[in-house]
Amino acid sequence: MRAVLFVHGAGGGGWEWNAWARVFAAEGYAVRAPDLQPAATGLAQTRLEDYSRQVREHISALRQEPGPELPTLAPQAANTRKVVLIGASLGGLLALMNAEHADALVLINPIPPAPLNAQLSERAAYPAIIPWRADATLDGTRRALPDADEATCLYAFRRWRDESGLAMNAARDRVVVGKPGCPLLVLASEGDADIPPALSAELARLFVADCIFIPNASHVGPLLGRNASSVAERAVAWLNGLESEI
Repeated sequence: MRAVLFVHGAGGGGWEWNAWARVFAAEGYAVRAPDLQPAATGLAQTRLEDYSRQVREHISALRQEPGPELPTLAPQAANTRKVVLIGASLGGLLALMNAEHADALVLINPIPPAPLNAQLSERAAYPAIIPWRADATLDGTRRALPDADEATCLYAFRRWRDESGLAMNAARDRVVVGKPGCPLLVLASEGDADIPPALSAELARLFVADCIFIPNASHVGPLLGRNASSVAERAVAWLNGLESEI
């Protein structure tokens, strides 16, 4: 049985993937969308590697869960699941950092690794704790999600969380990754004000990956916007197409 691990972005949680989880579950995937957890020493001391380690642990757990044998994405040891790793924003970078452990990758507006990170807009270093929960407002959420309906904006506003500045500063600094050895799809929101779609397209070219542009979508719109389910269906269609090619 195939499985998918969804990795959320900074300040979010596994709840961001509700629409995608329904689409993938309907396609027969075992689905896991965990919340990334702060380090035992607290959020301010949480490193990027703490999150990356959690991703590896979830992949390992998914591979070992029992389930019926279904068509797979690539050759693998018997009795282990194929795991698709799907990450958005910070989660996209975390997915790239763990590409060697996955059978396919889907990145949604990912924070780019080096050297492409140099093209991000300059900004001051983040504080130890980024107060995205503490400073959240419903109006701010509406501005961040212009492509989402009011119910989704309210849902998200109630669930944003504070984030580790240590992890975010490291993510934007200089993360070096190799070219993934598995199939890779990059989804780029044409209305992304955080990660320019041209930068996501350049990442796809660098790694010889497929790239799909999502029109009228904000940074988190592919997950929470009105068209989130249809975007997820496009990702599933891409994954299903791999089985006849590998």
